[in-house]
Amino acid sequence: MSTTNSIKQAAEAARNKTSEAMDATKRIADTAKADPIAAKNDFLHTPFMRGALPFINGGTAGMVATTVIQPIDMIKVRLQLAGEGARTGPKPTPLSVTREILAQGKVMDLYTGLSAGLLRQAVYTTARLGFFDTFMKSLTVRAKEKGNQIGFKERAAAGLSAGGLAAMIGNPADLALIRMQSDGLKPAAQRKNYKSVIDALSSIAKSEGVGALWAGAAPTVVRAMALNFGQLAFFSEAKQRLKDTSMSSRAQTLTASAVAGFFASFFSLPFDFVKTRLQKQQKAPDGSLPYKSMVDCFKKVARDEGMLRFYRGFSTYYVRIAPHAMVTLIVADYLGFITK
Repeated sequence: MSTTNSIKQAAEAARNKTSEAMDATKRIADTAKADPIAAKNDFLHTPFMRGALPFINGGTAGMVATTVIQPIDMIKVRLQLAGEGARTGPKPTPLSVTREILAQGKVMDLYTGLSAGLLRQAVYTTARLGFFDTFMKSLTVRAKEKGNQIGFKERAAAGLSAGGLAAMIGNPADLALIRMQSDGLKPAAQRKNYKSVIDALSSIAKSEGVGALWAGAAPTVVRAMALNFGQLAFFSEAKQRLKDTSMSSRAQTLTASAVAGFFASFFSLPFDFVKTRLQKQQKAPDGSLPYKSMVDCFKKVARDEGMLRFYRGFSTYYVRIAPHAMVTLIVADYLGFITK
């Protein structure tokens, strides 16, 4: 008898819980219908969304910026690969590279590798800005508890850490982007003619092994750390210093992002150059590679092509990095404002 009563009580309790859950769901639906803005804000302020928003906003901002900047990135890669292994010879310019690409095909050839670029941003920038925002919030809380304020040292540490972690995660997409953009430099018979980033990734994994997707990971990580140190740390520092000026909020953001773009370009270009060379290389018939490592690449380029070769295309790189940084940071700032 007692067992029967227990079962009845359990069933009654389950019915009550179900009824309460249905009532709660109905109340939420009614609230959303009556005041959709309030409902959206409630959703955005859930613990899960507060943690996820820095990553979502960062990835979205990076993808918008990449769509705008992709043609410049294509030209930058072609400049870095031109004259490989030779100190002398014709020196390409951004204009001559653009003319050459357009002469071989259509205007849309400048967008070769866009799918890989968008995947890279979806992975790399999502992680980079998300980690940076998360680290900065944690450091800010810790500094306030001690009665201090966040300094440049903390901003630099957050930028370096976020960049390094994100670069390791995003290396396969970065490799696919370089391979797709450099494919047109090969003789027609040797081209892979990748259809998409998925085709490029699967082709590389099948022919060279899954480990090949992390080729050039060392300079990619160092480049990302240098770029983030220049971009995020200097952007955050510049915004802090411009806060008390008479400049408008929009002008402060534009100025800070331009400053950040310059320092990001200056610190990261040599590593970006080596990363491009390492990710473009493929094994010769005898199984050898032109460069054995990041250090070997630095040595050979410095010896055979000269130290200034590392800064070839600085203006193009800056024109690529600065607007990308500006668009990314402005969009991320705006998304952060409307979702706060």
